[in-house]
Amino acid sequence: MEKNCDDALRVDHSAQQKTDELAREIIEQIADKWSILVIDALGTRGEMRFSRLREHIGGVSQKMLTKTLRRLERDGLVSRHVHPVIPPRVDYRLTPLGNSLLDKICGIWDWAESHMNEMEAARLQFDRREKRPDTSSSTGEATL
Repeated sequence: MEKNCDDALRVDHSAQQKTDELAREIIEQIADKWSILVIDALGTRGEMRFSRLREHIGGVSQKMLTKTLRRLERDGLVSRHVHPVIPPRVDYRLTPLGNSLLDKICGIWDWAESHMNEMEAARLQFDRREKRPDTSSSTGEATL
C-alpha cells in the first residue's frame, strides 16, 4: 500500500485540516532559501553575530536576513540574545527545536550531494531536448 505524508486517520476532519494548514505553513517557512542557509550556518558554526551570519551566508540583504531571523525566532527555531553593550551586539543560535530541524536539512543536503551528477545529467538532457530550431512567428514572438 502506498504511503503519503498526510496518511493520518481522518477521524476529525476539522482537526486534520488545521494540522494540514499548519504543516503547509511550516514547510513554506523552512523551505525558503534563506531559512535553510541560516539554519545550516547556525548549526555548523554555532552562535553567530548578525554581521558574521550575513557574511557567512553571502548574497542576502540586511532586510531579508532580519526578516528571516525574525520568522525563525517566532517559530522557536532560533534564539536571539541582545548584549547590553554599546554598540549593541546581538547573537543568534539554534534552539533545540532548530537543531532537530537541522538533522532533516542535513539529510536533504546529503541527498543533493549524492544525486548531483544525476540531476545535472537530467538537466542537460532536458535542455538539449528543449532546444529546437527557431520557430518564431513574423512578429518575433516564439510559438509554442
